[in-house]
This record gives sequence, C-alpha cells and structure tokens, in this order.
Amino acid sequence: MKKALPFSLIAPDHPDHAVLQPLADEVLRRAGGEAALAADFPAMLRTCIDDVVMTPKTGRRAYEELEKTEKTYIGTRVEIELRALLDLPRGRLDTTLLGHDVDIKHTMGNNWMIPTEAVGHTCLLVAADEARACCYLGLIVAHVAHLTQGQNKDAKRSISAEGFAHILWLLKEHPYPANFWRGRDEAVVGRIFAGASGNARMAALFREVRDVPIARDVVQAVAQQHDFMRRIRSDKGRGTRDLLAREGILLLSGQYDAPLIRALGLPVCGASEFISHRTGSHAEVVLASEHGIAVGPL
Repeated sequence: MKKALPFSLIAPDHPDHAVLQPLADEVLRRAGGEAALAADFPAMLRTCIDDVVMTPKTGRRAYEELEKTEKTYIGTRVEIELRALLDLPRGRLDTTLLGHDVDIKHTMGNNWMIPTEAVGHTCLLVAADEARACCYLGLIVAHVAHLTQGQNKDAKRSISAEGFAHILWLLKEHPYPANFWRGRDEAVVGRIFAGASGNARMAALFREVRDVPIARDVVQAVAQQHDFMRRIRSDKGRGTRDLLAREGILLLSGQYDAPLIRALGLPVCGASEFISHRTGSHAEVVLASEHGIAVGPL
C-alpha cells in the first residue's frame, strides 16, 4: 500500500458520511468492537496468505513467489473469510450491510480494482502490505469521481489519488503478523524442513530461530502433525523440548512459561506463541531449574 495516504475527508459534513459511518459502526459491532477487529482481522489476513504460500510444502517464503492464479485466489479467500468473521450474508455484489449492496475488494498492492457493477456502491476495502507488515480496512462509496479515468481490459478502474481521501478507515497502517519466513536465509529454511519427522523439524526450527516469538500456526505448519503440542511439552524425554534441553536450549511457552521468559529478559510472548533460548551462563541454568526446567551443560 502507498506509504503516504491523504487524511480522510469523511466527516459529518461529507456527502457520504451518512452512508459510510453507520456501515463502519455495523462492521465494528459485528466484529465485537474495535479491539476485537484490531486483533482478529490481521490474524485472518495472515492465515489467508500463508495458507496459499504453503511454505512447509512448497519451500516458497513470500507472496511474490505465487502463481498469478494463486494471487487471485487469495482475494477470493479473503472475501470468504471476512464474511465469516463479520457474519455477513451473500449479496448481489459480495455482501449486504444494513441493506446496502457492498463489494469486498482486496489488494496486496497499492490500489484496488473496482468493477463496473460496483461503481456507485459501497466497497469494503482490504489491503495487506507484506513488506511493512501492516494492513488496512476501509469503506468508500465508489463514485465515478473517486475513480481513475483509465481502465483495464476488464473495464475495471482503480481509486484515484484524490479518491483515497474519501475512504473512511477502520484500520489504517495497522500492524499485522509479519510473514515468518519472508527474508529468512534459504539455507536456514532448508535445514528446518530437512527433518524426516515432525519432532526433528520442530527441533530444527527452535534451534535455528532463537530469542524470537514464534506463533503456534508456524510451529504446527513445520510439525505437520495433529499432536504437535505433545512434542512441545516434555514427553518422557522424547519431545522437542526434551531434545533441545539436552543441548542447553530452552523451549518456552508464552502461556505456561511467562515468568521465566520475563526473568530471562526475552521478548514478550503471546499465549499462543513459543520462544527458544540457549542458556549462556550458569545463572540462567539455575534460573531455569528454579522454574522446573533442567537443561544440559553449557
């Protein structure tokens, strides 16, 4: 998305305010409030993209590596998932909101392509900026005056530079989970996925990427196992945690090991995140022991 977006002109004296503000309020209501939208919408986008990139199966690490048809499918997936997130019905366009026909438009680029059937109607705009790990959600009435004069071969127009000022933003440059694999060294990714078992791959993941919170979804994708959480926990000396502990590496859960994570001065982990740390001193070994974790010698 463009780095410099104009200030929104949508205010009580704007001709589209009476349409857009109630729709924005309804989106927030359906999402469960501003905080819920800010948490659930970015996570939904991350899943839609990662499920198509499929790093564990394809070795691809970025959106740019996708085929054209796969990129198109992400837009369809976002439309479906957003309707589910907000419990929206199907409509003449993509959905209806307070009796208005609404088209859901998604982009991974700098603009949205508005089809002729959506001109004059409200569009729910979705964007993901992978490079900056931020996302956008907004509403616009797609008046001809807000669109470019030029169109593509499908007669679709994009929003003009001036038109961006007529978007009512619900989320603007809002952080969302970065692509875990983007920019990681190819050799590191190769070593992680070289393991013949889920246990071996998970051990390689936490061995190669330390002191960085790792989301549950990433761990599950690497493990490719339904019972991967069993391996995260101590498992009679056979689990990933046990294996790494013998190497002097702590594998910690944001949900269960938060006190130790704080004591070690590691980055904050969410309840569904994990982090590994190689003990660097006898004091850290003792600290881990005091929290019930025994690690191998330095």
